[in-house]
Amino acid sequence: MSTGAVPVDGLAGTVRTANSPRFFRRLVRQRLALVCLVYLAIVVLLGIIAPLALPGISNEQAGNLLAVRQGPSAAHLLGTDTLGRDVLERLLVGTRITVVGVAEALVVILLLGVPVGLVAGYFGGWLDRIAMWLADLSFAVPGIVVVLMVLSVFPESMFAAMVTYGVLVAPMLTRVVRAAVLPVRQELYISAAQASGLSRTYVISRHVLPRVAGPIVVQASFLAALALLAQTGLAFLGLLVRAPSPSWGGMVADGANVIILQPWLIWPPGIAIALTILALGLLGDSVRDALTETWAPPVHSVRHRGGLTRGASPIEQVRDLSALLSVRGLRIEFTSGPGRDVCAVDDVTFDVYASETVGLIGESGCGKTATAMSVLGLLPGTGRVKAGAIYFEGRDLTALREAELHSIRGGAIALVSQEPMVSFNPTLRVGTQLAEVVRRHTGLTRAAARSRVLELFRRVHLPAPEVVARRYPHELSGGMAQRVALARALAGEPKLLIADEPTTALDVTVQAEILELFRELQRESRMAILLITHDWGVVADICDRAIVLYAGQIVERAPLLAMFREPMHPYTKALLAANPHGAHGKQVLPSIPGVVPPPGQWPQGCHFYDRCSYATSACGQGPISLQAVGEGRVSRCIHTDRLTVAQ
Repeated sequence: MSTGAVPVDGLAGTVRTANSPRFFRRLVRQRLALVCLVYLAIVVLLGIIAPLALPGISNEQAGNLLAVRQGPSAAHLLGTDTLGRDVLERLLVGTRITVVGVAEALVVILLLGVPVGLVAGYFGGWLDRIAMWLADLSFAVPGIVVVLMVLSVFPESMFAAMVTYGVLVAPMLTRVVRAAVLPVRQELYISAAQASGLSRTYVISRHVLPRVAGPIVVQASFLAALALLAQTGLAFLGLLVRAPSPSWGGMVADGANVIILQPWLIWPPGIAIALTILALGLLGDSVRDALTETWAPPVHSVRHRGGLTRGASPIEQVRDLSALLSVRGLRIEFTSGPGRDVCAVDDVTFDVYASETVGLIGESGCGKTATAMSVLGLLPGTGRVKAGAIYFEGRDLTALREAELHSIRGGAIALVSQEPMVSFNPTLRVGTQLAEVVRRHTGLTRAAARSRVLELFRRVHLPAPEVVARRYPHELSGGMAQRVALARALAGEPKLLIADEPTTALDVTVQAEILELFRELQRESRMAILLITHDWGVVADICDRAIVLYAGQIVERAPLLAMFREPMHPYTKALLAANPHGAHGKQVLPSIPGVVPPPGQWPQGCHFYDRCSYATSACGQGPISLQAVGEGRVSRCIHTDRLTVAQ
C-alpha cells in the first residue's frame, strides 16, 4: 500500500464523513432536489387533504350543466368538464387515487426486487441462477394481459391491479441490484468483514446495501414513474376507478373524448402527470448523488497557488534553472468540512535532474504520494495545491490549464504505481490498452501502434511479447503486470518517471529485476526517476539522492552516501537504525516510539518533537526551517551538532 496515500485519502474520506451534514441536509442543498421534494410533498399532501376538504366531489354526478366544457375563468380556475364539474376540484381529489396506486406498486417492487437482488448478487450459485431464471421468465410474460386477467377476477380493484403490476416489474429492479452487488461483493473490505466473523445478514445490510443504494434509488424513481403511467393508463381505460370518482387517468379519458370540442380538458391532468414523472426522475438522481457524497468527495481544482509558503527558508527559494523538476515551497491542503482546510504537505522543496534517481522516503502518513501526485495534478478528492510552485522544464505546472497538463501526463511525465492490476481495464487485453496509449502519444496507425507495443514489451524484457499482448490483466503475474505497467509508462518517452512503491508487492528476486530494469532504461534514455518508497534497501540500490519526509515536511535532503554515513536529522537516524537491511545480525531492531501525527494534529514546532530523543523545549516553540548542513544537504533540526557528536 502506498505509504503516502493512505493518510491523505483517509483524511479526505473519513473526516468528510464525520463532518458532512446528514443525508437530508446534503439533499436539500441541491436546488433541483429541493424543488422536486417540495412538488412531490405538495402532491402527497393534496392526496391526503383534498378528499377530506372536498368530500362531495367523489360522488358528484354532474355540476352546472349550463356551464359545460368551459375554459379557465375566475369561477373555475381550470374550467369545467363535460358535465359542468370543476376541473381543479376533481384534479385535487383525484390525486389520492393516483398516489395510492403508485405507492402500492412501488412498495411491492422494493419488497421483492431489493432482497432478491441482494441475495442473488451476494451468494451467487444456484440462488443466483434461480433468481435470474424467474426474472427472465417474468420478462416473457405479457404484463398488461396478466393485469387485465386479474382485473377480470377483481373488477375495479386498484389494489389487486397495482400489486400484480409490482410483482411483474420487480425483476427489473432485481437485475439492477444484482449487477450493482456483484463488484461490491469482490471488495476486500467485504472479505475482511466475513473474516472477522460478522454474519452474512449484517454484511449485506450494513456493508453491501449502502454501497448499492444509489442505483436502487435511481431505479426506484424510474419504476415509480412507470407505475404512475400504468395506473393512469388503466384509469384511462376505466378499469380502476368507478365513475364518478375522479382520477388523473380518468380525467385524461374524459378530455380525450371531447378533444375536438374542447382540447383544454386534457391539459390539466396531462401536465400533472408529466410534472410528477419528471419530479420523480430528477429526485432519484439527486438522492443518488447525496447518498454517494460520503465516499465520493467533490473534485476540486488541484492548482491554486499563492506564492511560496510563508516562512520558507531563503536558501530554498532560489530555483535551480538546470533542474528538470524543481518544487518550491509546496503546500497541499485537503477540505475536511465546510470552511475547514487541513494541511497535508507543508514547505516541500526539492530538485530532480536529468538521469538522476531521487528517493522520497518516510513512514505511512508523511505525504510522499500526495507530493508526487501534485506534480501530475492528480491529487485525490478535495486535495489542492495551496501555495508554492512546481517547475518542469521551466514551466510552472500549477499555473497550467487542465488541457496543458493533460498533454504532459503520460508523455513528458509518466507514472508507475504499486498496484498495476488496478490500473488496467479487466475487460480488455493488455496489448489493446497499450496500443491506445501509444496512439495517443505518437499518432501512429493501429498496425504501427501494435508493433510499437511489442517493441516496448521487449524493452522491458517480457518473454513472448506476442503472447503477453493477447492476455487479460488477470492472466499476468505480479512481476509481469509491473513490467507491462512500465511499458505503458514508456510509451510517451517520458523525461521524468514517478514510481510509487513499484516493488512493494513483489518478491525479492522480481524486485531486483525491476530495479535493474529501471537502471537500464535510465542509461538508455537519460530519464529521471522520482522514487516513492519506505524501503531503505531500494533507496540504496538505485537512488543518487534521498529526501526524507515526516508529517508533511522535508526533514532532511542529502546525497545518498552522506545520508547513510552521517544522518543529520533524528528521524533519518531512527529510520536507518530500524532498517532490517542494515541489521547485521541484530536480534531486535530498535523502533521509533509513537506514530506519525495525522494532518491537522502536528506539533507547533518540530513535527518530530513528540517522538524525538534529542528534543528540548526549544524544539516546540515555533516552526523549524531547513538549514544547510553541508554541501548539497539540508536538515530541519536545531540539534545537528549533537547528532554529529553521537555518530
